[in-house]
Amino acid sequence: MKKFPGISALSFFAALGLIFLLSRAGAEQIGEVDTVFKFLGPDHKIVVEAHDDPKVNGVTCYVSRAKTGGIKGAVGLAEDLSEASIACQQVGPISFAKPLPLQEEVFSERISLVFKKIRIVRMVDKARNSLVYLTYSDRVIEGSPQNSVATVAIDRAIKIPLK
Repeated sequence: MKKFPGISALSFFAALGLIFLLSRAGAEQIGEVDTVFKFLGPDHKIVVEAHDDPKVNGVTCYVSRAKTGGIKGAVGLAEDLSEASIACQQVGPISFAKPLPLQEEVFSERISLVFKKIRIVRMVDKARNSLVYLTYSDRVIEGSPQNSVATVAIDRAIKIPLK
């Protein structure tokens, strides 16, 4: 059987593309605005994405965050800023797929090639029958204290099932 030299590289880039698409499967981009014009490559932007809570039907979180453009941004080598904002709300009838832990990461996405991620963590406030969502970014060496928080009050008639 004859081997083609480009096949292994092609397979590598196809797998890399698939990993990128799967890592973004939980987010739906709602819109974007340009903040800085870049002569080469895409402009710097603020993007707004919707994240449905995978264990709480009827709750969606909207995250706005900076996205770096330019040549590095176009090829995926740029590191996005740590600044993000979150707003969560009830978008339909609330139901729970399964009992929730008191705190759980519900979404994360890389915002640099290797070391930096943006995260969304859900916390349960039992005393107020509410869900609290926190977004922040972290880095392997040095994280950022910048964060944003949002809450969704659950009707008292609905008990939040806990693990």
